[in-house]
Amino acid sequence: MTTSSQPVPRRAQRMLVPYQGALLFTIGLIAKGVEYFYNNTAFSRILVVAVPSATNAYLRLPARGQRIDVKFSPRSDIAMPRTAYFISDGTGITAETLGRSLLAQFEGVELNLVVKPYIDTLEKAHTLAAIIAQTAERDGARPIVIDTIVDQAIRTIIADAPGFKVDIFSTFLAPLEEELATHSTYTVGRTHAIGRDDVYMHRIDAVHFALDNDDGARTHQYDQADVILVGVSRCGKTPTSLYLALQFGIRAANYPLTEDDLDEDGMLSMPKALAPHRHKLFALTIDPRRLAAIRSERRPNSRYCSMDQCMQELQQAEALFRRYHIPYIDTTRFSIEEISTRMIAETNLTRRFSPR
Repeated sequence: MTTSSQPVPRRAQRMLVPYQGALLFTIGLIAKGVEYFYNNTAFSRILVVAVPSATNAYLRLPARGQRIDVKFSPRSDIAMPRTAYFISDGTGITAETLGRSLLAQFEGVELNLVVKPYIDTLEKAHTLAAIIAQTAERDGARPIVIDTIVDQAIRTIIADAPGFKVDIFSTFLAPLEEELATHSTYTVGRTHAIGRDDVYMHRIDAVHFALDNDDGARTHQYDQADVILVGVSRCGKTPTSLYLALQFGIRAANYPLTEDDLDEDGMLSMPKALAPHRHKLFALTIDPRRLAAIRSERRPNSRYCSMDQCMQELQQAEALFRRYHIPYIDTTRFSIEEISTRMIAETNLTRRFSPR
């Protein structure tokens, strides 16, 4: 069997050109896709630096037998996660709260946050210093160490560890001592200790009140409430009530608006239990899509979590708020902290104490 060596007719060559161009264009697109995948995902630390663009592949065809080289080099632009330690010889709440506030300003940095409370002995301090050293070696960068340690010997051990240290007490106490012309007591756990009995008891009483008056359980105690939160089911009433109690000592009850409160015309009417306390009412609402998602976690595939049901309930509730001039806030994009402080500012509620 012989193979013909005759050249391909010129007309046939012209017919093949568009197909060759389309093929090369497709190859170029695939190459750019591979380049994008490697350069823009966290699965690879290889940077593709010499893949030709699809346009170049189409316009500048390589000569016969010439290879298109694809070079690889280690990536240097992928930032590894950093570790931040919040360290205290007490509860660690102050160090964590202040530390998180500072680090929240750096949105583009991936951080692993570790809380280490009650580092109150030299042995614990040496153990933690070794852990910090191991973390620095593992991450390839020194950890951020934010502490509120009072004991000088423990502070020295932690300071010797290979971390970037932010000593909250030493940063602020020395200038305050100079301004107040007196020395700090440097006492462990003063911020979150029981301290004054009246403040502690206000906190406990307010939490008990919020639990006893959750979800309209005991409406006969509403005369003792500082505020009564109203809204549809799962819009954030219970967590907000508890936060107000725990952080500010505010006695917060909450009442759910349900179909039982509908009048003959299918409109929400003012519940009888709330009517005498209209001046204490504050309402919460929420986006219907968010409400449906929250309710789906509780009762999936039910009428309770359907979009139609959520929209109908929210429309009726907001109509009630407007009709009776009840102030309300949309909780969709606010944290519990923001909901609570915005509500206090709008209603001029009196805090029995400040957050600790």
